[in-house]
Amino acid sequence: MKKIVIFFLVIITLGFDTQKEEAFAAGEFIKFRVHYGIINAGYATIEVKDETLNNEPVFHVIGKGFSTGMTKFFFEVEDIYESYIDKETRNPYRFVRKINEGGYTKNQEGFFNQRTNRILVKDYKHKTEKAFDFPKNAQDILSSFYYLRNYPNINKIKAGESVIIDMFFDGEITKFKLKFIGREDIKTKFGVVSTMIFRPLVQSGRIFKEQESLTIWISDDNNKIPVRIKATLLVGSLKADLEEYKGLNNPFKLKAK
Repeated sequence: MKKIVIFFLVIITLGFDTQKEEAFAAGEFIKFRVHYGIINAGYATIEVKDETLNNEPVFHVIGKGFSTGMTKFFFEVEDIYESYIDKETRNPYRFVRKINEGGYTKNQEGFFNQRTNRILVKDYKHKTEKAFDFPKNAQDILSSFYYLRNYPNINKIKAGESVIIDMFFDGEITKFKLKFIGREDIKTKFGVVSTMIFRPLVQSGRIFKEQESLTIWISDDNNKIPVRIKATLLVGSLKADLEEYKGLNNPFKLKAK
């Protein structure tokens, strides 16, 4: 269950920009409703702020996920993810990860040194510090997707092709792979939205039915925000739908109510 929550929080920040316009800016706020069938399981929010870190202007991205109602009674989730991102390179300087998922907790900070390509991870729960090497342009769990929102030449991608980036997560560098499926118009509470469909490669067996069990519908405009996410599990499926948005850097294109 904890991996499902992580995947939903991660993917909520996902997007691609097909043109030169900036896909996001400070002031952006997006909220999602996570549901299991008709049962409301929780909400996730993500916002972008302007801040200064070590005398450098940065984007401060804050993601939160929390369970509600009966889901909270059986499996309480209270997650906070943060990332401080360079405004020019889109590479991260620092990440924060504070999670409580059914009693499973983490309290960590990571500090990226972009000159030496070393990251220092401080684990406050276990009172440890450890340094890791990382390749150029490696991202953390949140900055990965803001980096991708301005990914060049994504408009040339064809069905069946993939985008791959390096992501630092849980003490190691992983290849985060996203396969482009195609385009589709879907109905939302706001109207009909044209979307691009992607599937990230996930680990099958314990939670997900197969490697391509997670599907993301991304708005096919200059914002490239997630509109819908569906996870096919070993038992049933979870969905997340866009519930609220404000402060988008570009018009959110709707076809009809």
